[in-house]
Amino acid sequence: MHKVDVIVLGAGAAGMFAAIEAGRRGRSVLVVDHARAPGEKIRISGGGRCNFTNTGIAVERFLSRNPRFALSPLRRYTAQDFIARVDSAGIGWHEKTLGQLFCDGSARQIIDMLLRDMAAAGVDLWLDCSLGAVRRIADGFEVETARGPLRASSVIVATGGKSIPKMGATGYGYRIAESFGLPIVETRPALVPLTFAEQELDWMRPLSGVSLAGRVSHGRTGFDEAVLFTHRGLSGPAILQISSYWREGEAIRLNLAPGQDVAGFLANEKKAAGRTALRTALGKLMPEKLARLIEAQTGASAPLAELPRARLDAVAARVQDWELRPVGSEGYRTAEVTLGGVDTDALDARTMAVRGVPGLFFVGEVVDVTGWLGGYNFQWAWSSGWVAGQVA
Repeated sequence: MHKVDVIVLGAGAAGMFAAIEAGRRGRSVLVVDHARAPGEKIRISGGGRCNFTNTGIAVERFLSRNPRFALSPLRRYTAQDFIARVDSAGIGWHEKTLGQLFCDGSARQIIDMLLRDMAAAGVDLWLDCSLGAVRRIADGFEVETARGPLRASSVIVATGGKSIPKMGATGYGYRIAESFGLPIVETRPALVPLTFAEQELDWMRPLSGVSLAGRVSHGRTGFDEAVLFTHRGLSGPAILQISSYWREGEAIRLNLAPGQDVAGFLANEKKAAGRTALRTALGKLMPEKLARLIEAQTGASAPLAELPRARLDAVAARVQDWELRPVGSEGYRTAEVTLGGVDTDALDARTMAVRGVPGLFFVGEVVDVTGWLGGYNFQWAWSSGWVAGQVA
């Protein structure tokens, strides 16, 4: 029977970080994962450069049944704390838009940093090892694995969500939670492209590959980022962001020229060049294919001089307040994260420990805390893993 102080289930961002912190406290720590390599989501993130945190971390940018739950971990281990660790490892980084921080080189640098820190802290790592039941025993926990049963006084569940199953994502962490009687907030794909019915795709497919800066809204929530038309519907950062708020049957609103007075622009174009076609004028604001589509859909194919102000205003409304109704999303196959998870009511925000089950912790994506696109979910992994590692 293999015994350690702490077993960490999952060798992703949260799991490795929790293991490092527990190991630095002198605890004997074993990380177990069914995957063949650690940190696979880190490796593919940010186009291979890992968007490892964001300078604009705020609890308002996290979704949860109790959004304020994340406040304590995020305050105790901040983005600046992780940046300092990256700096100390000699990893170069740069800031892109909206506070997003990326490695100058490969995302593999972050994985290598974590593996070095784990080794320095005396943490053992078992990969390609399937996991079974987790049971409470008199002096801690027993975990079934393909290499035999393990025992520990503490177990940290860092198994992630259901997103990107081709990389091994499963609902294992939720099953552990349920076996201990913990409530699960309904899970669904988040940060995911949205799909449309066939009648919408008839005009969307010819636009596949067209991208532009836009604003996508759902209710009072909106994002000003790129929008990408695909053969299945809509993608791009703005769409991924709004997907976390959208639900089936609901509409989203698309502004293709945010911050501009399109009605005034078209009126001025009409005065200056009345013989110009609407698509030519709109082409100054957006890609030509999209301008042609709007011209066709609004029936405004005459020269600008022949279009009454009411028609131009209707075109402007289509450009800046276009209601679209997705029928679904691309699902966990391409979702970057999983919305929902272990209900935070069952956890202590100061430690990520399960209330009433001493020694059991849930961290990272498996918990009902989901951040915006742009490094927020990695920071949640670092922060939640760090606080668990201080006490496990």
